[in-house]
Amino acid sequence: MKLINKTRSLCPECMEIISANIIEENGKIYIEKECVKDGFFKDVYFGQADIYYKFMNHLHNGKNNLRADSEVKSNCIADYELCGGQKSSTILGNIDITNLCNYSCPICFANAQKSGYKIHPSIDEISEMMDALRNQKSPCSVIQFSGGEPTTRKDLFEIAKIAHEKGFVQIQIATNGRILAKDKDFARKLWKAHVDTVYLQFDGVTPEPYIEARGFNALPEKITAIENLRKNGKIPNAVLVPTLVKGVNDHQIGNIVRFALKNIDVVRGIVFQPVAFTGRIDKNELLSRRFTITDFISSIENQLGGQISKEDFFPIPIVTPIFDYLKMNDNTGSLPEVNTHPACGAWTYVFKDGDKFIPLNKIISFEAVFSVIKNLKSTSKMEMMAEITKKLPKLIRIGSFQYSHKIISLIKDIIFMGGHKALAEFHDNNVLFIGSMHFMDPYNFDCERLERCCIHYATLDNKIVPFCSYNNIHRRQVENDYINKHNDSRPS
Repeated sequence: MKLINKTRSLCPECMEIISANIIEENGKIYIEKECVKDGFFKDVYFGQADIYYKFMNHLHNGKNNLRADSEVKSNCIADYELCGGQKSSTILGNIDITNLCNYSCPICFANAQKSGYKIHPSIDEISEMMDALRNQKSPCSVIQFSGGEPTTRKDLFEIAKIAHEKGFVQIQIATNGRILAKDKDFARKLWKAHVDTVYLQFDGVTPEPYIEARGFNALPEKITAIENLRKNGKIPNAVLVPTLVKGVNDHQIGNIVRFALKNIDVVRGIVFQPVAFTGRIDKNELLSRRFTITDFISSIENQLGGQISKEDFFPIPIVTPIFDYLKMNDNTGSLPEVNTHPACGAWTYVFKDGDKFIPLNKIISFEAVFSVIKNLKSTSKMEMMAEITKKLPKLIRIGSFQYSHKIISLIKDIIFMGGHKALAEFHDNNVLFIGSMHFMDPYNFDCERLERCCIHYATLDNKIVPFCSYNNIHRRQVENDYINKHNDSRPS
């Protein structure tokens, strides 16, 4: 056993904050901790130590101090909201606009039928939550409306239009796709309301994963929802969101990617989410059922015959140097701090080449590109681009010149146009984003990851809260406070 780091975590039983160790053992990374009341706990933190160390090379501390109105607190988890100790800005802001749902998934904790109460904030309340996201030191630019099932709200389109008016440059909805499948005109209504992307729940390419996770075969609805998006045009597009459960759908990862390739005119990305164990689970069963980001990376490599390998994936903070460089020329203070923990996620882009994939890293040495940017001395965008253009040809992989112009154009556009607009133009019918986000549960909870979180909730009391602390610790209390304030919150 090798001790790697000391951190803080949660006791999965009493939910108290306790000390924890990150260790390496038998080629894996574990988190272990002991609660004086509830005993010892051990969980897989990262499935392969070599990938963990590679990713951790991109750990970035940033400037801290993201909230000018807040001091660094001693315990950001217990104190609930973001404080001056937070190391990452809000890159994606979530707002739950209802907990009502038209599914009854066995694994869901959010809908009113299971929770026993209704959460359905007014448009004015939702508008205030949007303001909380936009009024941060680095204003949030991307918003996702979730739930429950957000499409069950009749005023969803009005809510999306308000988000557009407030300056959000990308508007997303997270949906199971049922209404999108039933209403052929729904995609057009979303487009008119400035919704850019549909985060579509998508558990597999056969009926079995849906029967297990959703209680029925939902696959035909997913297919019809995608067809209705296709009929409307390029916007809104779809990002598939499979929740990965070992033994249920992890064997379908490769086929989900192949499905996306066949529908790449509509499906612009996939975000795989290894399941988080928000309920209690037997300690021995935990280690056998845990599915980590490295398990995902290994599965995609094996199931696609090595077309996409583990070397083709990057941690989120690999992009931090370009944001740091751009901030040197920015007087507005609007550019975000991207100091996400390397263990939170992995991503890559792949190009479609017939029925095959060409990953970004097989076209150009992407790590070397960001190393060049990190070591640039000039603050001039023109000089920066000249230096990159001069060095890029040496970084292009042999035989990949037919794709390299798109990479050069992307880097140029990010420098001169900004990240969101550049990535929007980069996406076409030949480019697919593949990513994985592993949200924490009480068993693998790491407070160092939390303070670097870049996906935040705007809550019903207008606080900004890291995704994992809200879902593990604060959601029930916030919702209880809301229903005590609103006497009509019990479902009829």
